[in-house]
Formats: sequence, C-alpha cells, structure tokens
Amino acid sequence: MKRVAAIDCGTNSIRLLVADADPATGELKDLDRRMQIVRLGQGVDRTGRLAPEALERTFAACREYAAVIKGLGAEQVRFVATSASRDAENRDDFVRGVVDILGVEPEVITGDQEAEFSFNGATKELTGRADPERPFLVVDIGGGSTEFVLGDAHPSPTATLPGDATRRTSYRAARSVDVGCVRMTERHLVHEGEISDPPSPAQIAAIKADVAAALDRAEETVPLREAATLVGLAGSVTTVAAIALGLNQYDSEAIHHSRIPLAKVREITDRLVSSTHAERAAIPVMHPGRVDVIAAGALVLLSIMERVGAGEVVVSEHDILDGIAWSLAG
Repeated sequence: MKRVAAIDCGTNSIRLLVADADPATGELKDLDRRMQIVRLGQGVDRTGRLAPEALERTFAACREYAAVIKGLGAEQVRFVATSASRDAENRDDFVRGVVDILGVEPEVITGDQEAEFSFNGATKELTGRADPERPFLVVDIGGGSTEFVLGDAHPSPTATLPGDATRRTSYRAARSVDVGCVRMTERHLVHEGEISDPPSPAQIAAIKADVAAALDRAEETVPLREAATLVGLAGSVTTVAAIALGLNQYDSEAIHHSRIPLAKVREITDRLVSSTHAERAAIPVMHPGRVDVIAAGALVLLSIMERVGAGEVVVSEHDILDGIAWSLAG
C-alpha cells in the first residue's frame, strides 16, 4: 500500500484527500477527506487576476492541509489547480505560495486533463455493474468551468493518456467550457457590486443563454445526447441532491450514487432562483460558501439535463480528487 495525498484547487473550493492506495488495483482507503470554500476565482472573470484576499484564503487552507498531510505521513502529494489559476495573469504568485507551503508545485492542468481525472474518479465504482447503462456522460460543474467527458468504463489496462503514464482511461471525448456557478453568478447576477436577491427573470434568461451557447461548444467535441447515464459531480450537483433527498444535514453516503429525477431538479432550481439569500442560507444542507452561487449552479445542471435528454442524474461524491489520488497509485 502507498499513502498518497491529492489536492484539487478549483475556482470555488480547495479539497484534500489522504488515502492508502493499492498500486496493483488502484483501490483507495480514505484516511482524511475535507473541503474548504476559499473562492480563489473571486473576480477573475472581470479582472483577469487572482485577488490578494483570495490568495490568502487559499494559502491558509494549504497550511492546514500541509499539517494533515505531514501528520498522516503521505509518501506522495499531487496538487492540481483548475479553472481560476488557468485564467489568471498573476498565477505565478499562486504557484510560489503553494510551493512554499506544501513543497510541491501545483499542476495547472488544462480543461481536458481536468475532465479526464473527473471521469476516472467518478466511474471506477460504476463499471462492472449491469446498471447503470453505458456510455457514461460525466459532468463536473465547477466554479469557473464545466467539464464533459463521454466514455464507457473506468481506466483500462492498455490505454494511456499523453504525458502521464500513470493515468489511463477509456473515455471517448472530452471538453471543458467556461461556465461555472461562480463565473455565471459574477457575470450575470451582480449589479452595482451586489448579488441580486433573488435574480430577475432577465438575469436568469442571460444565464440560460450563456449556458446554451457553452453547450453548443461542448457538442462540437462531445456527443452529449449519446449518453445513456448522466453522472453529476461537484458541489452544485451534490447540494441539489441533498435538498432533493430532504436531508437535515449533509450526508455524503446518502448522496453518493443517489438518482435525482429531472422533475425534481427543475423543482429545486425554480425554488433556488426565486429565493432570497436568507431563504437559501436557511436550507439545512446549504454550505455558507454556496449560498450566493447555488442558484447559478442549479441552472447549469438543469440546462445540461434538458440538453442531454436525461431523465435523471446519478450523483457521485467521487470525482477529480479520487482521479488524482488514483494516478499516484502507480
């Protein structure tokens, strides 16, 4: 067994997984899995730069994670940075800070690489079952971007990905588009420095139009409508699922592999976009860091389901973070 640590730093959150990995099978035993919302992508869509306060929030989380990694004795650490750090002019400041704290350089991966990790992390447990049907369309709705990957199985023993001999997959097509819950909120729901509460019909329509255009771009590469099973990842999806399940507190075991019907997603999205900040914050499973962006995230999910023609979404708590950890298993 090999003890590994994987860090996924996105636009909205930074997450850590420390696990014991079996190099022969790629199986993981979680030792510590945690998440902090740091909003690294604050204002990036508007300014093109990472804000100083966003960097400090992220570095504070990195210092906490460094202590956890040291305490558990992880042999290898891999830090993957996604959408916000790809877009920022001052991403070198981010890289230097991470290296100083964790001793590893963050890999600022492309959107397609991000999609591949997400596919591997989300589908490993789904393969080998009679249900659900293949192909899988894995959709990772992040803060700044959304990744689409269409494929049939988890990593195959023969296919390798360019540039990384430890990552294998049988995905067929992948595409990343710049549509995420934070980006859509900042682009369409902020008026005179304040987030609309609740959004106006015109603002909602603007998000839907933006997402529709992004889906058009995604379909140039990924045949979205060929999917037999839609697998949804990340906080917007898991939050909608938690609300749909009527949970009084967040329960990852109950959420993992739950199936949320399209009608329920539509009902919850309508509720979220018509709610005030206080009403959304009062939802028992709502993380404080998602209150302002969940309406946009739910709109993205609903738009995807309608475009794909999916009657339901299979929700996975295993995603890019697990894909990163599996890549270290060797």
